[in-house]
Amino acid sequence: MPQKEWFATWFDSPYYHLLYQHRDDNEAKLFLDHLVQKLDLPSTARVLDLACGKGRHSLTLAQMGFEVVGADLAPNSILAAQEQADKLGVKNVAFSVHDMRQAMDTSPFDVVFNLFTSFGYFDTLAENQAVCKALSTMLTANGLLVIDFLNATKVCANLKPAETIEREGVVFDIKRWHNDTHIYKQIEVLAAQDQTQIGVFTERVQALSKNDFESLLAADFDIIETFGSYHLTPFDEKTSERLILIAKKKA
Repeated sequence: MPQKEWFATWFDSPYYHLLYQHRDDNEAKLFLDHLVQKLDLPSTARVLDLACGKGRHSLTLAQMGFEVVGADLAPNSILAAQEQADKLGVKNVAFSVHDMRQAMDTSPFDVVFNLFTSFGYFDTLAENQAVCKALSTMLTANGLLVIDFLNATKVCANLKPAETIEREGVVFDIKRWHNDTHIYKQIEVLAAQDQTQIGVFTERVQALSKNDFESLLAADFDIIETFGSYHLTPFDEKTSERLILIAKKKA
């Protein structure tokens, strides 16, 4: 049986969600408020949240009134997202287990959101190109794509090589490094009580620059705006926290 890719294993682990439970839902909502205003979306827009995790962005978009589909490779995340939608009584959202390298067999979307560094997990340029082709296929004519990625230049320049985090009786011993192509984070998971090792996971994301995205998207998209923060401030390669791209599908 072939070994699962690292992201399929780690993102579906309960320890992934425990480590990152501090994520700020208010910040996510503020970001989407800014984005939706900038994009000037009609209330009838059909939206895809690709690599949606537990659905925090999907649910926010649905609560704004859009018809939303949230898709992610991790079955446990999709289950949790659907449970939260049911709990909140949000009806205009559907969740699906899906690999972003393939187009979904569905009617097209007006906008695809790919948020919180949910791109660049793969090893080959061909896989990135497959994602871009799938994104184009799933969009309406002149449909919009929003990619929210890390600013690789700043991250590599300010990488914290090691830290230890404890949450709810679990210790995360974290090491970080980078090379010319990827940024790595090795996470050793230990039981706090006796330091017994539970598992070791390694996150790996391509260190993609603005120029890299311009090349990747060129065949199917025109980049129309670039921002450097969740407040949609201008992008600066040395100082910006994020690299946020808004692109339009070519006619």
